[in-house]
Amino acid sequence: MARNVAIMIFDDVEVLDFAGPFEVFAVSRDKDDGTTQLFNVYTIAEKSAPVIARNGLSVNPNYTLEDCPKPDIYVIPGGRGTRSAMHNDTLIKWIKAQSKTAEQVLSVCTGAFMLAKAGLLDGLAATTYHTEFDHLRSMAPTTTLHPDKRFVDNGQVVTSAGISAGIDMSLYVVSKLHGKAQALYTAQRMEYDVKEDLLAAGLADG
Repeated sequence: MARNVAIMIFDDVEVLDFAGPFEVFAVSRDKDDGTTQLFNVYTIAEKSAPVIARNGLSVNPNYTLEDCPKPDIYVIPGGRGTRSAMHNDTLIKWIKAQSKTAEQVLSVCTGAFMLAKAGLLDGLAATTYHTEFDHLRSMAPTTTLHPDKRFVDNGQVVTSAGISAGIDMSLYVVSKLHGKAQALYTAQRMEYDVKEDLLAAGLADG
């Protein structure tokens, strides 16, 4: 059965932060038959109204937090919008509540701020956008930060560095769940030049 992947969006979210992982999980088809979807991917937002992402892109969320299918995996992207979104109690409560049952909790860029606000990075390791480590350190003082890593896997919680790193992290998660050959097949379908060594390393070099 395909795993449900919920990708949260909010005003001023960075476009590639959510669109990159969306593409990876949506494009991933079983390499043996080329058609069976491995993931059911959808966007979620606090409300059903259009979300205005960075640079004015208008996006219609598939679901609200209240009516979305229960996620097996969820992705929290970043962007300037996290500065206000991380103070939105409704979003943070949803992130925290869903972490109790989700198989994988992923963040891209400053989406790590929202995981930190939910207490999900306490005592773990993480990465984020290259200019934001001091900010994340102040929010999550018990978290070990890795500015030199493209993504960091703690088991359930996986964080990635800025923007395009979300694509590599998502391909890594495909590899983690379905094997390296499946991840390479997905990257090939996307015509994305992924470094093969990234698909096997939980602490992947940038």
